Amino acid sequence: MKEVVIEAGRTERNYWRDLWRYRELFQVLAWRDFAVRYRQTAVGVAWAVLRPVLTVSILTVIFHRVAGLASVGDAPYALMVLAGMLPWMFFSTAMSDAASSLVSNTSLVSKIYFPRMIVPTATVIVSIVDLLIGLVILAVLMVAYRYAPDWRILTLPALVLMAFLAALGPGLWITAVNVRYRDFRYVTPFIVQFGLYISPVGFAFDNIPESWRLLYSINPMVGVINGFRWAVLGGEAPLYPQSLIISAVMIAALLWVGVWQFRKLERSFADVI
Repeated sequence: MKEVVIEAGRTERNYWRDLWRYRELFQVLAWRDFAVRYRQTAVGVAWAVLRPVLTVSILTVIFHRVAGLASVGDAPYALMVLAGMLPWMFFSTAMSDAASSLVSNTSLVSKIYFPRMIVPTATVIVSIVDLLIGLVILAVLMVAYRYAPDWRILTLPALVLMAFLAALGPGLWITAVNVRYRDFRYVTPFIVQFGLYISPVGFAFDNIPESWRLLYSINPMVGVINGFRWAVLGGEAPLYPQSLIISAVMIAALLWVGVWQFRKLERSFADVI
């Protein structure tokens, strides 16, 4: 029989320990969101396949056929775009879903205690499923182009972790603000769309003037996208270590700000949600 201790300030002192104690809740919420999206439905899986395929096709036509931009090295342009599109889609989907996660779980948040950070984090975890589906499409496209990866493909898990943290930081901040100001949900799609335009998704990083590349790398997804292309395309796309380091620093800073803002507003969630 578990002993329940009611003590002032105990929740704050044991918050990070409680994240581990409630680890099963991560699994429950992640599985529930996964089931809602994919179980007994063809739309969820079909959309996870069609979305990257259609987006890659459109960007290839616009940037390669119309604008005349070249790929990196000898890599096919469509393959280069897909390698950059996958981490971006994971980031945008995870951040957008995390932004509305607490509002979508109003009854859970308002009735029982648990570290609220579990809810948006579990939502981000579910987005990895879409990324895995995208990686299958990438593998099919590489077979079609007869393009074999090399040892660099083994670095993908580390780059996926970077993309996960890049989505979690802003996601925590936005979901905390969204609880207090519900109109903020209308701003999130604009942020995501603007981020697509300022990220090297449909074109190579080489197209950015060299004098602007370090400043451009302040966008945390720039280093992740370049890293994905470097890993997938077998070194045809340069890694740009400075860009990767800057993006990593920005990811860490945004994660710290997101956690700080979330913890600051978390005490009032049950009252205002």
